[in-house]
Amino acid sequence: MSAIARLFLILGGVNAALVVALGAFGAHGLKPRLSGDMMAVYHTATLYHAIHALGLIAVGVVAAWLPRSGYLKSAGWTMFAGIVLFCGTLYLLSVTGARGTFRVRKLLIFLFAETEWFTLLRCQIKIKNLRTLNVPLSLLKPG
Repeated sequence: MSAIARLFLILGGVNAALVVALGAFGAHGLKPRLSGDMMAVYHTATLYHAIHALGLIAVGVVAAWLPRSGYLKSAGWTMFAGIVLFCGTLYLLSVTGARGTFRVRKLLIFLFAETEWFTLLRCQIKIKNLRTLNVPLSLLKPG
């Protein structure tokens, strides 16, 4: 397995474990302390965090077959940045109520939350085009 595939699988696994811990902490430790609106924001943060963790795992799996794909690496890094910046601002907003993060979050939605998935889609289109051009599938296998 390539180093980049291993890296994204590890990042995805660590983030999946982290989101489970954060979700449990929110449900049991923060629920009595947060208002209903802020609890909904916290829930949204954990939901997006979980989706992005699964996305990182998917990038790691595909990277086993395409370790040199620039689109794939870009999708993985923007997903990770989305977790840190986008989900991080949601966690911060829910716990502190700091509304200043709301404006930053709008920008981050545009920059990361959409870019990462479109980049991953672009990688899939590239794979489909390779198959259309009759590129032997043995070239796409890991190893």
